[in-house]
Amino acid sequence: MLFNSFDFLVFFVAVSSLYFLMPHGFRWLFLLLASCYFYMAFVPIYILILGFTIVIDYVAGIVIEQSKGKNRKRWLVLSLVSNIAVLAFFKYYNFFIDNLNLFIDVPEKKLHYLGILLPIGLSFHTFQAMSYTIEVYRKNQKAERHFGIYALYVMFYPQLVAGPIERPQNMLWQFREPHRLVYGRVVAGLKLMAWGFFKKIVIADRLAPMVDFVYDNPTNFEGLPLVIATVFFAFQIFCDFSGYCDIALGAAQVMGFRLMQNFERPYSAVSISAFWSRWHISLSSWFRDYLYIPLGGNRVSMQWLWYRNLMLVFIISGLWHGANWTFVVWGMLHGLYLIAEIVKRNFLKNNAFIQQSKPLKSILYHFLPNRLLTFGLVCVAWVFFRANTLGDAQHIVTHFLSHWSKDIQQILTDETGIKRINLLYLGTDKVNFLMACGFIVLMETVHYLQKKGILHKVLTQKPTWIRWSLYVGLVLMILWFA
Repeated sequence: MLFNSFDFLVFFVAVSSLYFLMPHGFRWLFLLLASCYFYMAFVPIYILILGFTIVIDYVAGIVIEQSKGKNRKRWLVLSLVSNIAVLAFFKYYNFFIDNLNLFIDVPEKKLHYLGILLPIGLSFHTFQAMSYTIEVYRKNQKAERHFGIYALYVMFYPQLVAGPIERPQNMLWQFREPHRLVYGRVVAGLKLMAWGFFKKIVIADRLAPMVDFVYDNPTNFEGLPLVIATVFFAFQIFCDFSGYCDIALGAAQVMGFRLMQNFERPYSAVSISAFWSRWHISLSSWFRDYLYIPLGGNRVSMQWLWYRNLMLVFIISGLWHGANWTFVVWGMLHGLYLIAEIVKRNFLKNNAFIQQSKPLKSILYHFLPNRLLTFGLVCVAWVFFRANTLGDAQHIVTHFLSHWSKDIQQILTDETGIKRINLLYLGTDKVNFLMACGFIVLMETVHYLQKKGILHKVLTQKPTWIRWSLYVGLVLMILWFA
């Protein structure tokens, strides 16, 4: 079931209402059954796959806690291998076969693909389940004895599709906590959901066909259309992903559950490291805690080992996002960005001339790692994330700067031709294109006001009828412009 569907609206109202009507002792069971229904709305039989990993991890957690010595590690490995095996089979089997077939010359001997759908949210709930057994192994979390509560931890419907990827320390105890119907909390959750719907179905879904128009046939374009489509994709993926997370956080908040913030205005970051502290926070912190630090992180004997750790983490992060070499290159680029940032920082720190020259030091420290440069680097990486093939990505990045003078002249002179529509409006009409730009500006303005604390201050000081007029206006805007 998708959040941006009428079915979900009915589901959400029904589940949230019945949740507070239920006696506290039955709420976990009700939420578990509701989450099962939510999951089975996609492919019902896939609930058995999820059930298999839940049973394995539930048993593994208890045995790990009770065992000593090498047995603890054996059960942890069993749990991790079981989860990774399911993820690898459904997400990477065809990718593996595709690459293996490149080395088979005889067509009759080529291996066959599996005609299977990827289970919904598999990457997210797999990592969430893995974090549970790892935390039990590290003795940061007691093993959950209540099977239903543990199953709900993995399947909790608001975060099942697109996260955030929670830790057991934050979630398990919340399923036992009695939640009262609190007006302010419900309103706050609904506002967050409305903002998420605005980003998802007003901005992201409006940008998607324009991005597809260029990226599905990139060799037909050069210069400005490629740049516009890439910038639009940057905002499309942000609004799509963060919008979904806002809906998840809001839906959980209505019932009294607190999920972690997953995005924190990432495009206002002044460096790549700052970007990754703001983008998909639950995933980046997962890789930091369970892969980067165990590899040694930056606490290694040689500099190249630090660089190796960064590259390995981001290559695996790329594969986590998708089974294609384009995602691997996307991850590698971000790894290289961070290595370059470290090299630059060390150079500035160890250069005596720069340290003694205050103006030069100020320029290099404060103006070189700026927002525009960071956003540009992120957009270049997004090309590989969105492109269908490495060849398409290569064409896009090598033709960003082609024919700009011709493109601008065409914009100024060609008022009605199809070339101008393809160039400036990316296959859509002028009104829709300008609306998309306007909504992006509106969203970024709201982000700026949120950062400064102005928005909350203004809203809390206004009379109730003005606040609710704004809320109703946002809902009407969603209904009208979605």
